[in-house]
Parts: sequence; structure tokens; C-alpha cells
Amino acid sequence: MIVIMLIFLSAFFAFFISDSIDRTITDLMYSMMASDQKPIAAVLTGDMDGRDREYLSTYLRADETQTSFLVDDGEIIMASRSPEQEKQVQNWLLHQADSLEEALPDAVREGICRQGGREFYYRMERLPGEDGPLILVTYMSDLYASQFRESLINSTVYVIIIVFFLMLMATLIWVFSIIRPLNQIRSYISQIKQGKDVDLYINRGDEIGDLAQELVTMKDELSRQDKAKEEMIHNISHDLKTPIATIKSYSESIKDGIYPYGDLDSSVDVILHNAQRLEEKVHNLLYLNRVEYLVSSDASGVVTNMKDVVEQVVLNSAVIRPEIEIITDVEEVFFDGLIEAWRVSIENIMENAFRYAKTYIRIEVRENDLRISNDGPKMPEDRIDALFRPYEKGEGGRFGLGLSIVSKVTKANNYLVQGYNLPDGVCFRIYRPVKKEPGKQKRRNQRK
Repeated sequence: MIVIMLIFLSAFFAFFISDSIDRTITDLMYSMMASDQKPIAAVLTGDMDGRDREYLSTYLRADETQTSFLVDDGEIIMASRSPEQEKQVQNWLLHQADSLEEALPDAVREGICRQGGREFYYRMERLPGEDGPLILVTYMSDLYASQFRESLINSTVYVIIIVFFLMLMATLIWVFSIIRPLNQIRSYISQIKQGKDVDLYINRGDEIGDLAQELVTMKDELSRQDKAKEEMIHNISHDLKTPIATIKSYSESIKDGIYPYGDLDSSVDVILHNAQRLEEKVHNLLYLNRVEYLVSSDASGVVTNMKDVVEQVVLNSAVIRPEIEIITDVEEVFFDGLIEAWRVSIENIMENAFRYAKTYIRIEVRENDLRISNDGPKMPEDRIDALFRPYEKGEGGRFGLGLSIVSKVTKANNYLVQGYNLPDGVCFRIYRPVKKEPGKQKRRNQRK
């Protein structure tokens, strides 16, 4: 950044400031000559007597930086000084003055004369005289201009150096204000990776402050998920341990000829019941891993007939609670994604609905829109946003993974899922926002 600033300032000085200084010096040279010519013109345009001529001669000789002379009929009649090395310049200016005699009164000509490898600034003005027009010519060598230019550039360079130093200090302060919180964030992430419990305090109202806040929020969310996962694993371990212990103890008792449940058939039934419970729990864990695989599978270009999926899920789940009426209003539409992933999602929502429904479950399917509602108790408003978080177990839930799987499947296929309360229950909706075409919207507004 510093190098870029140096390059910019150098280019700025080389192209803009240098050119501006040259123009300023040129204007200044012409202004100086015009200022010195005013009193001469005032004397010449009045009734000039001997005393005025003496004053004029003295005035012309007083300025050593400029050379002035009067031209009348192509001849120099009065000059402040006439250096031999400038004869060529004076002859050139005398020739230019001849062409100005025929010009309008008060005509002025300014320019630069290049003679002998040097530059001379000149200004000539046509003045009325008693016997005809006079041409007042003033010129200056570029020595004064070069000295003034050098002084002006030195002053400008000093100012630029001071400005650059101030800009550099401001830039360093700004860079430090960015690097320090970034180092804090890097250290925070590194310590989090090591499993340390650390806090991050960055009180800023810019993007870095927002990033720090998001990192803290993410860390809190991951901590919450880890805690919920540990609790779930603990519960699963306990649930698996109980039927295994029962099966083992009953089997050992039967082997020893003891029937813990009164007779052989009843004791074997207890073993079978716990074996079935164990099978269901293992099946749920395997089912979760399978869904994770389906979500991560490449389903690009694959579509699923949602009418077939809903009919299959309804057929399989109708026996769960036969007293619940299942109402379907399903169109034959296609959703992007694998059929197995969508089947798992619909089953999870239906399982949740059966858990809370009182009398009915309604399923509606339209283009890019699927809704499953029931007349169960309403959800607490403060828990609606957390419905689809992993391991967020609601009342009556088991692992807290069902709805999080639904969220993963919908996001993987570019759909949205939401849950909300109805006047007589709750509803879960899977949908994809439909973009309105500008042309159609415009025509619709014209009809109105």
C-alpha cells in the first residue's frame, strides 16, 4: 500500500503539479512585465517633457531582471540596458515589434523567444505617441523563472513530504486498527481448535465487529450442539444398555433353569420384547447415517414425483394411529432431489404429526409447495426458530434429529422449510420461492 501511494504521488507530481507550476510561472512572468510597463505607458501617453524623459530613463535602468526598450519606426529609441549577448534576442523582438505597429491601439503580444539555447519571456504593447505609435517591449531571461521554479518546487516537495508523512501515519494507524482485531480473531479460532474455553471481546461497529460477533455466536451454537449430542449419546447408551442387560440376565436365568417371569414362555417373551426394542434403536442410528449419505449424494438433475412419495408414506404410516384421519390434496408435481431423501423427510414430518395430532393430518402438495398440518397443540413461539436445529428435542421427541434431517434435505435441494402455528394447530411447509417475471408483473399492473 505504501509503495502504491509513493507511485501515485510521484505520478501526480510529475504530470499534474509540474505542469501547473510551469503555467503559474509563465503567468507570473507576464504579470511582472505588465506591472512594470504600466508606469512607462502612463508617462508615454501623457505630455512628456524633459523631466519625464529623465524619470523614464531612470526607471528603465532600475530593474536589472528585465530589459525594456521603445521602438519607433523600426528603431530602438530608448532602452534600459543592451547586453551584447542579447543582441540577437533584441533584433528578433525588434522584428516582431514592426508587425505590431500596424495593429489596433493598445494591442498586446506575449510569448517566449528561444535564442542561443535559452528562453526569453517577452511582452510588447502598442502605445500612442506624438509622432505615431510606439511599441513598448519588455523581456526577461529564463534564469529568474528557473530560480523561481526551483524554489516553488522545493516548497511543494516539502509540503508533499509532510502530507505524505501524515497520510502514512494515518494509514499505519488504520492498518494497525485492522490487524490487531484480526490477530485477536485468529488467536481466538486457534484456541477454540485446541478445545480451550475462551472469550472474544471486539467492540467495533464495522464488518470486523460483525465477523467477531458471528464467530462468538457460532462458537456458542457449536457448544450447544456438542452438549446436546453428548446428552443424546448418553441417552442412547442408556437405552441400549437396559435391553441388553435384560436380555443377558433373563438368558442366564433360563439357562440355569430359573424363569424370572413365572414360566418359560413369558420369560422368553420378555427377551424378545427387549430384542425388538434394541433392534429399533439400532435401526434408528443406521437410518440417520443413511440420511446423511443421501443428503451428501450428488442429485444434480434428479427429480422426484412427490405424489408417489406422499402416497407411499401415507400407506405405510396409516397403521401408526388408525384413529387419526389423513386428508390428502396432492397434485402430481416434481421436486428436485433423490426420492429416498424426500421419503425420509416426509416420514419424519408425519412421525412428528402423529405424535401430536388429535383428530386429523392434512397433506397438500402443489408446484414447489408441500404442506403437512395437524390439529395438535400449538408450538411455543420461542421454540419455532429452533425447530430444525440438530439435537433440538421437543416434548415427546426421541433424539432431536428428525426435523434437522428435513432441514438438511431441503437445503441440499435448494428448498426452504418452516414451521408455524395455525388457528387450530400447526403446519410444516417445504417450498421454493417463485420469482415473479417483470414482464408479467408489468402487464398485470397495466390491467389494473
